[in-house]
Amino acid sequence: MGIVHLNAVLGSLVVTVGFWLIWGEIPPALAVVSGLLVAGFLIWQGSTIAAIWAWVTLFLGLESLTWPVVTMVRVRMTATEPTEQEMGLILTALLFGLFSAIFWLTFSYGLFKRMKQKEEEASTGEGQAH
Repeated sequence: MGIVHLNAVLGSLVVTVGFWLIWGEIPPALAVVSGLLVAGFLIWQGSTIAAIWAWVTLFLGLESLTWPVVTMVRVRMTATEPTEQEMGLILTALLFGLFSAIFWLTFSYGLFKRMKQKEEEASTGEGQAH
């Protein structure tokens, strides 16, 4: 069980760093709380290492989807009319955010699908053994 918990902690660090990259400056207390919440969720939901990393990649995909939105909100809060540099920042966030979101969400889907197939194989194998 120790290796599963270690992977949950490592996964929560990955998700927390992604959260920090999206929001930029966040208070350390918020980063710690979010890391602990994610670690708790991963330990609760992740019975296997594959399940933990499937959830982590799902969270990374969702974080990547929110990155362009957060960037647009930040730019809108600073000025009424974005500068050319800010428009470039929005375009970069949009392109890389959507590309990485598609990657991470597809990867997560594959991990969840593989887990389901293994569970079905195990259940049919048990049924045939008895």
